[in-house]
Amino acid sequence: MGHLNSLAELGMKSTSDQVSVDSITLFVALLCACIVIGHLLEEYRWMNESITALFIGLCTGIVLLLTTGGKISHILLFSEELFFIYLLPPIIFNAGFQVKKKQFFRNFMTIILFGAIGTLISFSIISVGAIQLFKKLDIGFLEIGDYLAIGAIFSATDSVCTLQVLNQDETPLLYSLVFGEGVVNDATSVVLFNAIQRFDLSHFTSDIALQFAGNFLSLFFASTLLGVFIGLLSAYIMRKLYFGRHSTDREVALMIVMAYLSYIMAEMFYLSGILTVFFCGIVMSHYTWHNVTESSRVTTKHTFATLSFVSEIFIFLYVGIDAWDIEKWRVVSDSPGTSIGVSSILLGLVLVGRAAFVFPLSFLSNLTKKSESDKIGFKQQIIIWWAGLMRGAVSVALAYNQFTMSGHTQLRGNAIMITSTITIVLFSTMVFGLMTKPLISLLLPPKPYSSMMSSSEPSSPKSFSVPLLANGHDPDIEGAGHSTPAPTNLRAFLTTPSHTIHHYWRKFDNAYMRPVFGGRGFVPHIAASLTERNAPQLQ
Repeated sequence: MGHLNSLAELGMKSTSDQVSVDSITLFVALLCACIVIGHLLEEYRWMNESITALFIGLCTGIVLLLTTGGKISHILLFSEELFFIYLLPPIIFNAGFQVKKKQFFRNFMTIILFGAIGTLISFSIISVGAIQLFKKLDIGFLEIGDYLAIGAIFSATDSVCTLQVLNQDETPLLYSLVFGEGVVNDATSVVLFNAIQRFDLSHFTSDIALQFAGNFLSLFFASTLLGVFIGLLSAYIMRKLYFGRHSTDREVALMIVMAYLSYIMAEMFYLSGILTVFFCGIVMSHYTWHNVTESSRVTTKHTFATLSFVSEIFIFLYVGIDAWDIEKWRVVSDSPGTSIGVSSILLGLVLVGRAAFVFPLSFLSNLTKKSESDKIGFKQQIIIWWAGLMRGAVSVALAYNQFTMSGHTQLRGNAIMITSTITIVLFSTMVFGLMTKPLISLLLPPKPYSSMMSSSEPSSPKSFSVPLLANGHDPDIEGAGHSTPAPTNLRAFLTTPSHTIHHYWRKFDNAYMRPVFGGRGFVPHIAASLTERNAPQLQ
């Protein structure tokens, strides 16, 4: 009898494994379809891979429902570990690694203003608005921590649709602001979310508010410092040992492993992995990347871009398929009006919360700028506002973290929040995303010579979402372009803060950092192998 039971259990396990293999095979096939169809639609620039993956996911979910009689609606169950540990790190690291540092840090103060302060303003408006307006709807019991989590969830933006349409050569300021704010925004939202989960906010007092603010700031700065430390450590190891003399494979492997190490260490110390891995990417591109052989530079550049590209498609494909999860929709099926009402309120709060900081903070930023070319025009402000209306994978992941248990929920209030999050992500990405190109064409008509300015270098798969790509060169390191003179008085310092910081940073970097950690101009030239000499040169 025991033998028969063992055989039965083995048979069930074998069947389960086969189902898992079938699901993974289908999902990988869908990933291939997303890449091919996204490539075919790229020339129209109306749809990107994110929208394509969402659409294919939605169609796949419908087919699954129809072919299984409504019993199965998704291929894979949502896993927070899969998202936060395996899929998100490549996306964020590549954003930092491929960023054109001169543009990013030249507008660093404005980016921080939008990405950190602006996110806090949006978080406050969405949280307070949800507390006041949800009381009029019968959505079940939600605690104060849930409302604050809602504010953090819907403060996380996804500006990839806007970045695909903008031309980085024509509008470098707009590019740097949209791209930089998007990354800092995601980090700030996740740090806020983590800080909320650490505190018992059922009895909110001034002391708890101060502790919350202190915890947020400590998380923010500690995460940044850890990323910088891991990046500098990798640069020092590469510079001293120079693995490329023996094996470029070791160079590439060490860069990938240390980049991932920064994220895992941040999670181990309960910091923000997003912020850590982003600044690790910036530091590694500034120092470590210049300490490796030419072939390793080519390999790492495209490896990081490809991993990021596939991870993002995977996430949006899953979101599209999971939108039809019958378990969650069955819980809210008795009150569709409530679910629509919650989604509409949240979407309205997103619109208001975004406008509440973009226009006022743009005005404040313009007060510190002397040159008209450095100021943010009203049409550019509208585009920045629009770029932050889309919601994406980070919002979905945080919502699942807060309102489900291993992807499942039977509580009505939690189910409403999950379905509302999915609805807003789908609506904002599909509708706002498709309207992005007409809006930008209306506000910023393309110049006749714009096509002549496009780069002839083969772009990486993720090229449209890394608009500040430096293409291997770091002009600020080489002293290219004009140099902003040091300020002579306090007024000059206040009116050109980012230029001043950049000026002194370059002096400090040249004198102390690059002689120790390497970088362009300080790495001794060592004859490359024949393979490396024949490798494509980064321009």
